[in-house]
Amino acid sequence: MKYPVDVRKKVGTAVAIAVAIAVSVALLESGCSRGGATDAKTAPSTNSTSDPTLNLSPSQLNSIKIESVGSYQFPVEREAVGAISFADDFSVDVFPSYTGTIIKTFVELGARVQKDQPLYTIKSPDLIQAESTLIGAAATFDLTNKELARVDGLPGVSQREKEQAISDQQTADGALKAARDAVLVFGKTQAEVDQMIASRKIDPALVVRSPIAGKVTAFNAPAGLLVQPGNPPAPYSVANVSVKWMLANVPESESGFYQLGQPVTVKVMAFPERTFKGKISKIYETVDPNTHRVTIRSEITDPKDELRPGMLANFVIRVRGPVEATAIPANGVVREPDGTMAAWVTTDRRRFTERIIKTGLRTDGQVQILGGLQRGELVVSDGAVFLSNMLEAPPSD
Repeated sequence: MKYPVDVRKKVGTAVAIAVAIAVSVALLESGCSRGGATDAKTAPSTNSTSDPTLNLSPSQLNSIKIESVGSYQFPVEREAVGAISFADDFSVDVFPSYTGTIIKTFVELGARVQKDQPLYTIKSPDLIQAESTLIGAAATFDLTNKELARVDGLPGVSQREKEQAISDQQTADGALKAARDAVLVFGKTQAEVDQMIASRKIDPALVVRSPIAGKVTAFNAPAGLLVQPGNPPAPYSVANVSVKWMLANVPESESGFYQLGQPVTVKVMAFPERTFKGKISKIYETVDPNTHRVTIRSEITDPKDELRPGMLANFVIRVRGPVEATAIPANGVVREPDGTMAAWVTTDRRRFTERIIKTGLRTDGQVQILGGLQRGELVVSDGAVFLSNMLEAPPSD
């Protein structure tokens, strides 16, 4: 059967197109398959990149130390910045027990005082009243004694009159004892009371003494000042300065690490080479809503009174027992420009390879290794920076 020319041309064109499409598909599939095979075969492995390596001469080996990667007991610690203050538990505001005006002061700000040492005196109306009562009671007692002696010496005195004289004398004796005790409450001594009775003169000066041994940390006692019990400011404040407080704010996320009694070490800028010891004495209940921090109070031993209130201090708290971990000396760790940490390892003590490591705690010249090194491997323990500088130095002509 024959077809017209134009029909035959159309059929031929369709066949050619179909053949071209089939060939293209075959070539595409073949190419994809080869390409995939080629990619899988030639893709570099993760271990194909070599770490920087150095070969050292015998003279260069003298500049480094080599040892096996070992372990170290790292204490688990937390650090914080705080401030020194007087210990309120060991500080006393010395108010008078009664209202009065200050007559005289005996010690100055910063002076050291002993327990019961006089600090100042006041003129107290209450003391004056008590001493006046004492002198009156003494006079009445003398009068009743004389009356009793007179009655006893007179003949024909009735029994009732004698009993009345005895009763009056006993009442006066009781009143005198009560008056003496009332004056003694003000701090007067028995000898001073006897002197007032003998001279019939009052002593208006009420002596205020230090209740503890320590150091005068505040002074607000000019002569003539009217002072009252508990009405601030206190004329004197005395503190036991052998113990200080350090107050520090720690993140609330770390508050669970802290417990009462945990040991604390403190350093201040005034004594950079000194370490002061103490312990946590209080963990405050509230969290600052703005900073989300918790206040930790520590008692710091300061027997020489070297710490001053307001000093900034850095303190370290050991929050749990030590942890044994893989470690190398700090001189074997190098910080790269990008912030990564590196160490130099060797197998033959001549050829050294730089290896990126992950570090953790640092204590007493030891660095915890969290990754990149295994115990027993040979590592440069001193002089790692020397090797890194060699690696970065341009080659000599």
